[in-house]
Formats: sequence, C-alpha cells, structure tokens
Amino acid sequence: MIWAAELRRAVRSGRAIVLLGLYSMFSALVLLVVGFVTRELQSQLNAGLPGSTMDPDMAAQAADQMHRGVLGFLTSNDSAMMEALAHVPIVVLIVYKITLFFLPAYIALMGFDQVSGEVGPRSMRYLTVRARRSSVLLGKFLSQATLLVGLVLIIDLAIFIYARILNADFAFGVLVLNLLKFWSATIVFSLAYVALTSFCSSLFRNPAVSLVFNFILLFVFWLMDSVGQAVSEQNVLRFLRYLSPSHYSGNLLHPKLAEFATSGAAYAAFAAVFLFGAYGVLRARDL
Repeated sequence: MIWAAELRRAVRSGRAIVLLGLYSMFSALVLLVVGFVTRELQSQLNAGLPGSTMDPDMAAQAADQMHRGVLGFLTSNDSAMMEALAHVPIVVLIVYKITLFFLPAYIALMGFDQVSGEVGPRSMRYLTVRARRSSVLLGKFLSQATLLVGLVLIIDLAIFIYARILNADFAFGVLVLNLLKFWSATIVFSLAYVALTSFCSSLFRNPAVSLVFNFILLFVFWLMDSVGQAVSEQNVLRFLRYLSPSHYSGNLLHPKLAEFATSGAAYAAFAAVFLFGAYGVLRARDL
C-alpha cells in the first residue's frame, strides 16, 4: 500500500524527527515569549502598579477585563466563541493563532518534494507500473497528512501541558476537551495546505522550483485575504478574501456546528480542488 510505504519511508529517513524538531523549536520559542509576557502582565496586575493603592479585588477585576479584551480580539468579539474559550489560557490561543499563520510554510517544507522528487529522476514510472497515478498521488498525500497529524498532536499536547503548569485553575477535563478541539481545528486547516503542496510538487520536476512556487502561492493567498479584509464592504476587491484558505480559519474553534461546518467544508473544497489539479497535471505528464 503506497500510503503505508511512503509513511514508513518518511519515518525511517529521519525526516519526521527533523520536522518535529523544527516545529517544536518554533512552537517553544513562541510559547516561551508569549508565556513570559502574560506572566509579567499578570504579576503586575496582582501586585498592583508601583505607588498605587489597587486592592486584590480590583487587580483581579482588571486581569479579568484584560483577559476578555485579548480574547475578544482573538475571536473577533464573537460572544459564542468568547464564552466557549473563556477557560482556555490566553497563551494557548495566542500560540494557536501564530502557528496557524506559519503552519502553511512548514507544510510546504515538509512535502515539497513528495511528487517532484520522484518525477525528476523518473523513479515515478516504476510506481505507476504497479499502481494508478491517482493511487500514487493519494498515497503520497495521505502519508504527508498522517505524518502531520502526529506531529501536530505532539506539539499541541506539549503546549497544553505547559499551559496547565502555568495555570493551576486549568482543569484537566477542560484541558482534554480543548486539546481535541484545537488539534481537530489545526488538522482541518492543514489538509488544504497539504493538498496545495501536492499540487505545487506535481507541477515541476525540480523540487526546489516546487518549493519556491509553493511559497509564492502562499504569499498570494495571504495578500488576497489581507486586501479583502482591508477594503470597504462596497469595494469589489472584498471578494478576494473568499478565495484564500486562511480566510475561513476564524470559525474552526466555533462552538456552533453550523459555523464550524462551513469552515470545514471550505477547507475540504480547497483540498479537493488542489488534489484534482495535481491529478490532472500528473495524468498529463510524461513520466
């Protein structure tokens, strides 16, 4: 089975360890910086400003207001999301938002040679003798997705354990429930970008060119979302944001099933479009 064979090859090659190291180093850096800032702010509020007469109750109220303000900013002031995520430490939410921004680039680094690495030296033709091209492509996509699922779970688990150490009131039941929620949201978000990487890798014979083109597309998608968000609602350019996968990430943690399903369906549609594009290129290519 191509899926299992590709996954075993990725693990045996040491790529999984290297990728886990890169992902964990970046996540740890973000986590430590955000954790340090939040701890300093919290300690200042608990102690009161120098020379002030702020009592503990006022400090607690100010800390709660700050928490709700940051939470509102991260959730676009969606009351349902704010209520659902009220017991999640802010450090987890900030790290989640930052990692979603950089995760597409990490995915590109993870799988930019999944197809081009076989097409360039023409080793792909030995696979297509025993299996259909669609099966080869799907197997490579699933192996990258499976590897990513495991890596994301390890990092998310470490982040939540770190948040539990810093926040004694972060209950174990709330931790487990939100760990599964954040992990699922990250996976739904990631699958479209894994498919995009498969598409970019199928376009060129040179893996380096595939990687550069992948980064160009990521920048174009980010630009489309940024421009669409920045212009007024009367400007026709506002529709550009709907063509960017990152536009739909806001509701992946939404407690309402309809909101989550809309975002999930959008990412499934992007993944299908990219995979069909990759299959069309691979089918027409002379291997």
